[in-house]
Amino acid sequence: MAISSIVILVILAALVFYVIGIYNKLVALRNRYQNAFAQIEVQLKRRYDLIPNLVETAKAYMAHERDTLEAVIAARNAASAGLKVAAAQPGDAGSMAQLAGAEQQLSGAMSRLNVTMEAYPDLKASQNMQQLSEELSSTENKVAFARQAFNDAVMAYNTYKQSFPPVALANTFGHSQDASLLVFEDSAQIQAAPKVSF
Repeated sequence: MAISSIVILVILAALVFYVIGIYNKLVALRNRYQNAFAQIEVQLKRRYDLIPNLVETAKAYMAHERDTLEAVIAARNAASAGLKVAAAQPGDAGSMAQLAGAEQQLSGAMSRLNVTMEAYPDLKASQNMQQLSEELSSTENKVAFARQAFNDAVMAYNTYKQSFPPVALANTFGHSQDASLLVFEDSAQIQAAPKVSF
């Protein structure tokens, strides 16, 4: 009788520790993707801080392009607001969609600015503009890497949460929603390799 009681207690203790392990792993994986989003936030804030400097530099050369410059600033402000919403709830589907949409608008405004700048060779030759463009390009690369790390962390969280037995306990532990990936429109486009003909 005493041996069977000990066996039952050992099995119950093992089960309790197993459930605690599942809870701890869910928390660790959620914290990992939230931290990964914080890295995206750092890079996007840096990008948003560089854009007004770029616009101010361009203003000196592009006096007749006020609408383009204002569109860039408006898109930057909308993206910054979207980032604040997403930072409050990283992984939330609505927040991620809002940020992705704002980033798409900002990318479009920046593309129009780049096209417009082509008509101003003095602006393109400006050392200040070259430095700002280089910093923005570097920041874009850092955003892409941070976004990849975030999406990898979200996938690890969702995969673990959806596997058995965690799926049976996830709702009980407050992990009812899957985290959403952050996909920008530019990452969805397939880039064709350049064709060379002789």
